[in-house]
Amino acid sequence: MAVVLGGTWAAARGLAWASERSSIAAFEMARAAVASAPPGRAPAARVDQSLWDAGRIRAYTRALNRPSPPPLALLRIPRLGLEVPVLEGTDEWTLDRAVGHIEGTSPPDQAGNVGIAGHRDGFFRVLKDISEGDVVEIALLSEVRRFRVARVSIVTPEDVRVLAPTQRPLLTLVTCYPFYFVGSAPKRFIVQAAPE
Repeated sequence: MAVVLGGTWAAARGLAWASERSSIAAFEMARAAVASAPPGRAPAARVDQSLWDAGRIRAYTRALNRPSPPPLALLRIPRLGLEVPVLEGTDEWTLDRAVGHIEGTSPPDQAGNVGIAGHRDGFFRVLKDISEGDVVEIALLSEVRRFRVARVSIVTPEDVRVLAPTQRPLLTLVTCYPFYFVGSAPKRFIVQAAPE
């Protein structure tokens, strides 16, 4: 029985990895076509799910059963090995599949405060190791916007000032906190990055 369950788990993780790579590869090909140049940098190595909660891995695998819209962008944090599609919205399916652009914040291809949310026990668990000065990239079809982490903070869920509109470009990453809390986490972990 354990062998069958182990084989099923391994097959599901393999399918999840292939689907994620396919979304990223399609985005990279579209970027290359827009630039009328050969494809740029190949997608980073597979996302390390070893930090992920087992339930989040299952939710991610289930989310792959539904076709994904094309990503708005790719979010990359090179030092942490994160490369993940950014989809529109923050509903459960979107955050199980990728990270999501927060409604009401600036779109990733425009100036202003761009808000992106992700699950603390999935893609954004690596944020536990982020530091001021780290580089964060938003890869769009026509350009790569580079930011540097300026501030990391912890706020209450009601404190939405971190998502307030700004005149200057700003990237705000949001996830629940603490990272290893059982149940609904009571705080929000905020990373704010300014253009380089």
